[in-house]
Amino acid sequence: MNYNAIRRKTRKIHIGDVAIGGDAPVAIQSMTKTDTRDKAATIAQIKRLEDAGCEIIRLAVPDKEAAEALKEIKQAVRIPVIADIHFDHRLALKALDNNIDGLRINPGNIGSRRKIKDVVLAAADKNIPIRIGVNSGSLEKDLLRKFGGAAPEAMMESALRHIRMLEDLNFRSIKVSLKASDISRTVKAYELLAEKVNYPFHAGITESGSLISGAVKSAIGLGFILKKGLADTIRVSLTAPPEEEVRIGRLILSSLNLRQLGPNIVSCPICGRCEVDLMTIAADIERKISSIDEPVHVAIMGCMVNGPGEAKEADIGLACGRGMGIVFKKGKLLKRLKEEEIVDGFTEEVFRFVKNRKKKKAQ
Repeated sequence: MNYNAIRRKTRKIHIGDVAIGGDAPVAIQSMTKTDTRDKAATIAQIKRLEDAGCEIIRLAVPDKEAAEALKEIKQAVRIPVIADIHFDHRLALKALDNNIDGLRINPGNIGSRRKIKDVVLAAADKNIPIRIGVNSGSLEKDLLRKFGGAAPEAMMESALRHIRMLEDLNFRSIKVSLKASDISRTVKAYELLAEKVNYPFHAGITESGSLISGAVKSAIGLGFILKKGLADTIRVSLTAPPEEEVRIGRLILSSLNLRQLGPNIVSCPICGRCEVDLMTIAADIERKISSIDEPVHVAIMGCMVNGPGEAKEADIGLACGRGMGIVFKKGKLLKRLKEEEIVDGFTEEVFRFVKNRKKKKAQ
């Protein structure tokens, strides 16, 4: 599909060196699940996320110690860091002093207008964007009464209320998120707000669930939002390691042909004709090649019915028989491997293919 033809036109902002909105590609974001005060654990997790393809990372900042930890964390990682602040505006000011790249606040719970003004002016002075994060679970009581609950209209009005607070201070380096735990309310809220403002949107289905249920719900919800051109950054929110959030986010964007991020893997669902342990083989190969950031079409097939055909169509393909596997490169037979050699041998060929293609592009 021609995504650019339907992409919502927005302002462009920058979070660190990552462009958001305008003509920039949809960026993948995650959030650390460590205690931010534990600097070593947080830095280690962010570095794993960088390797997984995360482009922006958000950290919870619940107290002064966490805010102070941001300085060392920021210096140790490559990707832009967003500080997630609630209730205490002093934490936002401290985070800004420690050179973070973005703030996520809810102006409605950050304190008085004077406190909001202090944060906004400090962010403006350092040219740091602010994400207004509206969540259906923490809407203002007057809006809940007005709309009879956490309706999409209530979420939209809450966002507008907070946007106007920042605009009144002449601040427009804004990103907005409108999150609910169900798909229909989330999509509708984004549609409503898109009619009112041209700020970039961060999208996700919040509290979507554990790995499988959350991945399904996120894929469907983000699929709708992305198809409508309403997302400029995304996060897949899972009760699972954050690396899985990034991996699934990459798969969603790749599946919609919005970005080509790493391997496109076709694998056999397995039936009684399969004569190798393909479930383990496929999982091991996928894990080993997940760090590849170049598009490459990989096929992992379990038998000789559809296996050779699918394998020949791939850049690098595997068709398995009894206790063995045949590797194809661009449709041509490359080598035969014993079952115990398949994972390492096939993975090696995938990396070699990507490396050689990069070399040819550079020439």
